[in-house]
Amino acid sequence: MTIQKRRERERAERERLIVTAARELAEAEGWDAVTTRRLADEIEYSQPVLYSHFKGKGAIMAAVAVQGCEELAGELRAARTAAGSAREALAAVARAYTAFARRRPALYDVIFTLDVDLPFATPEAPAALQDAFGELLQAVQPIAAEGEDMGALTETYWAGLHGLVTLMRSGRLPEEAHERRLGLFIGHFVPQGTD
Repeated sequence: MTIQKRRERERAERERLIVTAARELAEAEGWDAVTTRRLADEIEYSQPVLYSHFKGKGAIMAAVAVQGCEELAGELRAARTAAGSAREALAAVARAYTAFARRRPALYDVIFTLDVDLPFATPEAPAALQDAFGELLQAVQPIAAEGEDMGALTETYWAGLHGLVTLMRSGRLPEEAHERRLGLFIGHFVPQGTD
């Protein structure tokens, strides 16, 4: 192995370590606890080493968000492809989206609610973001009317899911009624018996 390849591998490993430490710290204590000083202590590197990889906390958060979108896309894909009908796929994706938000609240927040320097809804968006949105689109596409704006319909579905999840997580909507609300929401996208 050349010295250059070894350095590239070591650099990639340090970046992975920084992102993993940030993610774990955020999940344990929230994003306010994630500072470059704290991360440097956690991974036993100096702050200048962190800054040689990332411009600051915002760039680290963006890297965590991209990683989270990769995971979310995989979970949505698994839910969608395991479903039998279009209605079941839409409901399965909604449940997977909700489960992801419940299981990984800090990860969900960095992807969807916190201010991160990532382009969303543009061709410049990282592939992982496009893949996650693409999974939502794949779930919505079978129920779309001919000629319907797929992007807008998918955004509406996503906005509905995000709103329900965010209001439930904040305690503004009771969690015990979440499944019923999801059923009502899916029912308006795909009325019973129209699969």
